[in-house]
Amino acid sequence: MAQTYDKIEYIVIDGASKDNTAKIAESYIEKFNASPNRSMRVISEPDKGMYDALNKGARLAKGVIIGQINADDWYEPDAVQTMAELWELEHYDLAWGSLNVIAGAGNFIKHAKRGLFWSTSHWCHPAAFASREILLQYPYPLVNSHDDFDFATHLYVDGKKLITLDKVISNFTFGGESTQKSFSEVRKRIREIYGIHRKYGMSRLYYIYRVIFETVKYFLT
Repeated sequence: MAQTYDKIEYIVIDGASKDNTAKIAESYIEKFNASPNRSMRVISEPDKGMYDALNKGARLAKGVIIGQINADDWYEPDAVQTMAELWELEHYDLAWGSLNVIAGAGNFIKHAKRGLFWSTSHWCHPAAFASREILLQYPYPLVNSHDDFDFATHLYVDGKKLITLDKVISNFTFGGESTQKSFSEVRKRIREIYGIHRKYGMSRLYYIYRVIFETVKYFLT
């Protein structure tokens, strides 16, 4: 409700959870639908996980651009307005801003930018918006918790228009599946993310980069 942009369609996808998630979300429908140019609906049914839910939401959405965010994360009040205005200027296929990371050791900003290497180090999925057309053309593959990076890499390799904006768009609660800290999880992340690089024909040198990146990340976070 705090978003400064007027025309927003909210779609909450719940995987038939056993808690009160759907009921809590549904309690806001009347308030959202009473606001001019805003609507909200809640879908609660079994799915194949988070990225299946995101694919479903993209199919149901009617807007030109779509932002996708998870339950523990939230947007800055001007997030939608910022990304809508950026789309008007750039007509991007995919754009992402910076991310305020909420971590036990202290908050920090993950800055959005395109580095020398194409990697997850500056990719901020909770701060990303994409055109609905692109999300339908390139659905998440439903392989692992890095499906979002697979999606972005596919667009990168195909030469789609990718834009970054170094402005905080959303807030991310550190501690999800992709941030688990153990050597087994580190090895798993190296294998899965390097697998995405190789899937799209990128250099084997990314394996060395990934090992260095994950090792530094392990000891510094």
